[in-house]
Formats: sequence, C-alpha cells, structure tokens
Amino acid sequence: MTGILTLPEFLADGAKRWPDRPWCSAPDGDATRAEMLADARACAAGLRAAGVGRGDRVVLVLPNGLAFVRAWLGTALAGAVAVAVNPRAAQAELPTVLAVVEPTAVVADPDTVLADVDVTTVADLLTAAPREAVPLDPDTHAGYIQSSGSTGRPKFIIQTHGMYTMAGEGFPYWLGLTEDDVLLTTLPLAHLNAQAYSTLGSWGCGARLVLPPRFSASTFWQTARESGATVVNMIGAMLEILMTQKPSSAEREHDVRLCYSAPAPGTDRHAEIEKRFGFRLVIGYAQSESPYGLINSVDEPPAYGSMGRPRQHPRLGSVNEARVVDPADGAEVGDGTVGELQLRNPAITPGYAGMPAETAALRDGEWLRTGDLVRRDTDGRFTFAGRIKEMIRRRGENLSPAEVEAVLDAHPAVSSSAVVGVPSALSEEDVKAFVRTAEGHTVTAADLADWCARRLPPYKQPRYIEFLDHWPLTETNKIAKTRLSKERNDTEVDLGEPAR
Repeated sequence: MTGILTLPEFLADGAKRWPDRPWCSAPDGDATRAEMLADARACAAGLRAAGVGRGDRVVLVLPNGLAFVRAWLGTALAGAVAVAVNPRAAQAELPTVLAVVEPTAVVADPDTVLADVDVTTVADLLTAAPREAVPLDPDTHAGYIQSSGSTGRPKFIIQTHGMYTMAGEGFPYWLGLTEDDVLLTTLPLAHLNAQAYSTLGSWGCGARLVLPPRFSASTFWQTARESGATVVNMIGAMLEILMTQKPSSAEREHDVRLCYSAPAPGTDRHAEIEKRFGFRLVIGYAQSESPYGLINSVDEPPAYGSMGRPRQHPRLGSVNEARVVDPADGAEVGDGTVGELQLRNPAITPGYAGMPAETAALRDGEWLRTGDLVRRDTDGRFTFAGRIKEMIRRRGENLSPAEVEAVLDAHPAVSSSAVVGVPSALSEEDVKAFVRTAEGHTVTAADLADWCARRLPPYKQPRYIEFLDHWPLTETNKIAKTRLSKERNDTEVDLGEPAR
C-alpha cells in the first residue's frame, strides 16, 4: 500500500511542523522535536561509525528517558534493528537475548553493570561526524519486541518502519489528541505500547510527552497534576492498583480527560473507575504483532465491556478488517458466537525473528491469527472471551478462564482474580481460581462458590479457590499466570466437584 511513511519521513514531518515546541520531559532532561531529531541522527551516525549496518541488531539496555529515545530512533535511522531490554530485567534476560539476536552493538547507561559485555553509551554515539542517510522503505525492519515463547525461548516480534509510523499517526487520531494535549505514560519503553502509541503518537500530533521513570501508585496523581497531563496511557493492572489506594483529593485534582487502557474491565468496574478519577476511560485492543487492532471511538458513548471496532488510519482510510472464525476449521462464525479474532491490515508483523515455523503459523492467508477468543455483536463491536492457549478442557467441554474471571470480579468483595486449569485425577482439567479480595472486604471460598453456582454452569465453576495478598506481575504489570502454582497446597480450598 502506498502512502505509508518510514520513520525518517515521519520524524522529519513532526520536527518541521513543531520544531521548537517542547516535546518530551523525562528524568534525564527535556527536548524539542528538532533537538531530538538532531540527536537521533547523530546516534545513527555513531552506530554506523561503530560498524552497525542495515539490518544489524542493536541491543538497548536503557531506562525510560531521553537517552533511550535517542538510541532507539537513532538505530532505526541507521537502518538497524533495536532490541530493547528493560534494565531491571537485564541480569536475567540479557545473556539469552545476546545469544539469540547476535547484536552488532549494545548501548547501555554508563551506570549499568553488564558483566562480560562490551557496551557503548549514548554520549559516545553523539560525538560521531554526520553521515549520509540510509535508504529505507516502510517494510524495513526497525525493531524486535520481546515476548515469552511456549518453548521457553523468547520470541522476537519484528516491527517495521511502516508498523511504527501507522501507529504513530493512528493513536492521536483514535483518541482525538491535538497539539494542546499532554500525554503521560509510565509504561516501559522496552515495549511496543510506549514506543508506538505514546512516543510516536505524541510526536505526530504536536502533543507534549511526559515520561516518569516508572509507575508509582503513591505519586501518580501528583505527577499527573504537576505535569499538566490531559491524557494518560496505561494498562488495566495499573488502574486496579490505583483503585486499591485510599481515596484522596489528589486523584481528582488533575486535568486528565482521557485514559487509554486495556483490557476492558467489567461494565460496573469501568463506570466505577471513571466516576472515581473523573476521566473518560477509552478501551483498545492490539498486540505486538499488529498495533492496528480495535478501539472504542471517543465520538460515541462508552460501550462498557467492549474492545470496540477495527482501528482505521487518518490518511489512508479503512485499512483494517476484523473477523471471527472457528479455531477448529477456520470458518467464519456469526455474531454472538465465540471464535478466534483475526485481523487484516498493512501493519502486521513480518513474523518472529529466526522462527520460521512460528511465523508460518501466525497467518491464515492474509489474516493475522491473534490467538484471542472474542464475540462480535450486531453493532460490529467485539468483546473479549479469552485466550485459545489458556482454554481449559473440563468434562468434555472447553471453557475460557476470562468467563469465570468476569463472574468472580463482579463480586463486590473481589479486587481481581485469575483462573487456570490444573491437573485432574479424573483426566482433563479442573478449574482453579486465585482471588485477591478488595480492601476492607472479607469473603470466603464458600461465598464465592455460591456466587459462581448462581451464574455459571457446573463445568465452569471453580473447584479450587486460593486467596492471595498480591499478584506475581510481568514487567508491564499484568498478572503472570505462568507463575501461579498448579500444585495442590494447604492454602487452597477444595470445594469438591460442582453438582451437575
């Protein structure tokens, strides 16, 4: 498709339109678009002087801040591929990343200790003499986003220049952002959301970007107020953490009018969040495999519980399609029927680096297999119903953990829940629910069993319930289900087989 920009084109356009307007405020300083583009070009020259060529991988071990953005954009301008590693996870992840991606260079903060790794700093790169621009096109690889693999080997999802720029143009369009907005995010720049939506989205619409070093529930609203934030980009787990905090006047003393987040909370919870914090909560859906997923339009009344309709592009028009298919045979299913969500658009990853089998399985012809179960309503909106790989097989029936979690989370004494399949002595699996109670509430396993029995068929009702004080979280603050034990233990309650 013609009209898709490269990152050099996209960045040059923003710097031309708003050269000296304050753009990014971060722990390591402030920058305008003109300053950042000049620094990114200098970093590109520095990388090329260090032997980095088109298609080479550059590992970035940098915290949220201007240094990360300089190195990340500089890598793309050099025609190379940026592979970001969160510094907080570097000691555990870096050896595997280095072995898999075989980088030509590693860029790190001078204070970061990386044993047996030769590194360069952003300051080193900025001293290089200017060089001619590298010819690029929208299909040129610009980044790898790390994701956990089913075999234990990490997957690196390829991001192209076109995927990044389409997201950078799309995000402000979907939310109605303008140059008068201030966008705040505490999401890690090592992941696609903060890169494509917050960083490039703010660049492309003239808005200012605020990058605190990390998420802190105790200081979030103070940061929002002092920065003048009008829009925040976060994930659902962060909202739930804020909801567990003791109410205070600070959570309404701000200028935030919109919060972009995922996944969709339940209807009552969505309304409760909006009422407490005084902003519109806009729910979207996407994957690292494609930033063009679904969005609830800000031009329509909120559709609580929905992930919205397919996202489109402000210049290119209707470029994104979504369908629901039977996971077993790939045939499309009708409205109201649960099936796998598939997407077709120009912003789909070419695949997983060095993993041809997994890449081949990613597509159904031109369609991206998301692995997510949804149902579409008659208005064309989609509702999440679970993950195919998390499906639980019980009593000859398939069930989605998300369905059980939605029922548990609707209980007034439940803050959050996570449901997994556990081994059963009767073959197949049993249903186990991990539950965190809401502050100031008490509830027993028997109470929850009764609650579920009145809302779920027997095969979907939890057999085991275990209460937790806190969740194991991923670095993006999502519940890490793989770290929830499936072994029998003394703290869980065995409710027995639900009555048929």
